[in-house]
Amino acid sequence: MYNFMETIVKKWGNSLGVVLPKAIIEKEGIHEGSKIEIIIKNKKFTRVKDILGILKFKESTDKIMKEVDKDLWGEE
Repeated sequence: MYNFMETIVKKWGNSLGVVLPKAIIEKEGIHEGSKIEIIIKNKKFTRVKDILGILKFKESTDKIMKEVDKDLWGEE
């Protein structure tokens, strides 16, 4: 099960960071040192194809991008 949230990227020293809400931290048992996986979906892009552009694969790029979009976002 995935938890979806929207947050603002903020300056943190020489880096950028995001804040995770307490509810998600507690629900997922996240603590300092936890390894988590983050899927980034920039608001100005809606499909993986838009983010990655056209790549050269043995299979059709369009086919691959549609499969990834469907898996990640439930759309084609």
